[in-house]
Amino acid sequence: MLWFMEGICFLPISLVIMSSSTFIVSYLIALFEHDVDVIFPYISDTGAEPPESCVFGLMTVITAFAGMATMYARYKFVEKLNEKVGGVSPALNQGAFWIGMLSCLGMCFVATFQETTITAVHDAGALLFFVSGVLYTILQSIISYKAFPYGCSLALCRVRTGMATIAFLAVFPTVVCAVFVTQTTLHRKTEDEDNVFHLVSAVSEWIVAFSFIFFFFTYIHDFKKFTLKLRIQFVDYS
Repeated sequence: MLWFMEGICFLPISLVIMSSSTFIVSYLIALFEHDVDVIFPYISDTGAEPPESCVFGLMTVITAFAGMATMYARYKFVEKLNEKVGGVSPALNQGAFWIGMLSCLGMCFVATFQETTITAVHDAGALLFFVSGVLYTILQSIISYKAFPYGCSLALCRVRTGMATIAFLAVFPTVVCAVFVTQTTLHRKTEDEDNVFHLVSAVSEWIVAFSFIFFFFTYIHDFKKFTLKLRIQFVDYS
């Protein structure tokens, strides 16, 4: 059996491919249409104008649902693992799962409310996505250590912790510097007063986003070990 067909590792693989493709494809289309600058636009800038906004919105929503499916599978894996060997608090596992769902909800808001149309809702969705996403990676890193050595190897625990740390450190300049960005134009000039804040915020945003991608990439190893089965139970109400 091919490695990507083992267990249900197709879920994190699909999530990684869809999320990275969303960022890259919309960026390339926006460049081709001359809607953004080459050097570090915000991720949302690459999906602000049609036709890239249509592609960005569709692919982001698909990514959000792929994220939900992956997070649910991870939740059930930890739940079953905990039944056999213990070590992970059910409350911690459930808390990480619901925080992950909030991050996916934030992605849906980002996808459906472009920053050039309803900025307040878009920014709120982006904040929900980034903050909840960082918390999710932190909690899952803690879960990985608590489940060790049954969940994954120590090296993988450290990789997840590293990705979570990078995302945690990068989310602060992403949010803080964005507050000082006063212009909403998609094209920037080096002489703009807020250009430095824009660059720091945009670079940090890309770092956070790809930290999430690499974090979910580490799930492939775990997802080879199990499968999910749908059980249907009929209830007689007569």
